[in-house]
Amino acid sequence: MLTPDRRALRPLWLIAIISCVYDIAIGLALLAGREWLARTFGVPSPEPPIFVELNGVFLIAVGVGYLLPYLRPEHYRGYLWVMGPLLKGGGALTFVADHYAHGSPTAFLLFAFCDLTLALLTLWALLATQDRRPGDATSSTRTAERRAP
Repeated sequence: MLTPDRRALRPLWLIAIISCVYDIAIGLALLAGREWLARTFGVPSPEPPIFVELNGVFLIAVGVGYLLPYLRPEHYRGYLWVMGPLLKGGGALTFVADHYAHGSPTAFLLFAFCDLTLALLTLWALLATQDRRPGDATSSTRTAERRAP
């Protein structure tokens, strides 16, 4: 059963598990289905393949990293800030910019949409669960005070 303090952090827990599954799934698809993805999106398979393989490994690592805020959202908000609004938001902007600047396939905008959606949901979850009252148990300041001698 979730305590009232943990219940208040449920949006962080939920966005962490959704992002974990999303990133691991795309990472595995890049590693195991590079040729299929290239055919599906109508682009040549990247050469050398190491570029796609490294991106796959990176996404799996980011996805596994989401287990930290999934298990302890009150302690890993920073991970959510960096990987959500910053990385996924930046990724969405990069997909859109590449589409208009370099003519990447319109289908790539699906990734932009998914990344932007997750970035905005993460931003919302972080803002909705931030400390609004002094002494709130979800506050990172309050947590640090409990650890101090």
